Amino acid sequence: MGTKDFRAAVKAAGKDDGLGDGQVKMVVSVFGNVDSHGDIVMPGAFADTLKAWKASGDPIPFIWSHQWGDPFSHIGAVTEAKETAQGLEVTAQLDLSFAKGKQVFALLKGRRVTQASFGYTIDDAEWVEKTAEDGAKYEVYELRKLSLIECGPCLVGANQETELLAAKAAELRGRALPAETLPHLKAMRDSIDGAIATAEAVARKTSGDEPDATDNPSADQTDTSGQPDDREANDSPDDGQGEESSAQSPSSKSAQVRARLLLTSIPTEGD
Repeated sequence: MGTKDFRAAVKAAGKDDGLGDGQVKMVVSVFGNVDSHGDIVMPGAFADTLKAWKASGDPIPFIWSHQWGDPFSHIGAVTEAKETAQGLEVTAQLDLSFAKGKQVFALLKGRRVTQASFGYTIDDAEWVEKTAEDGAKYEVYELRKLSLIECGPCLVGANQETELLAAKAAELRGRALPAETLPHLKAMRDSIDGAIATAEAVARKTSGDEPDATDNPSADQTDTSGQPDDREANDSPDDGQGEESSAQSPSSKSAQVRARLLLTSIPTEGD
């Protein structure tokens, strides 16, 4: 499962914009834009999944910032969803009977939150070669058919995750950490390694360069003394990601998010 985030998503919110109290209209996916992962959502990508949702009689969940595990982040439901020339446009009714739904609605109405996101799985996609205006060749991963899982507002897009990781890592640097945090740190390291490996693989594929064995994050490493690295074999990420886009590899695609969650959950001395 993957997630995508988009800027300038709020089109209308509340009675002042001709909607009902607690209602918002947002564009949660934009067609034709190549994102930082090299993916591009194509028109028609949501046609089948919207039909399936309608036939099921169930509402599409409207969730704050992909926080599926928090029941209070399920802030409402989509009342209308359609594809437009711009992208996937939804109208949602937020639940104003509890604090989080009311607060998120205030953020949307005040344009303090202006981005939206959606969760999805891929049903049909393919790498396609494109030609830039200067004649340069590049490849994009066309997402042609998606199954929509949920959608909703978020504060920042996925490209800001690296900044959050760097800030938290700097906070932890040099601090004494309890021994029980070691599994968390290893999992965080592997998540970051996976994200880096995917980014490097996509960059090589776009530039046309062949993968270099030295770029393999799972290759055996030795230090200057000839001793092997103390990482266990199963701690290293799979180097088979080089031929996949981030959309094809859910584990690497959400690596930065997982690492951020792991970082925030690590206890320190005195906690």
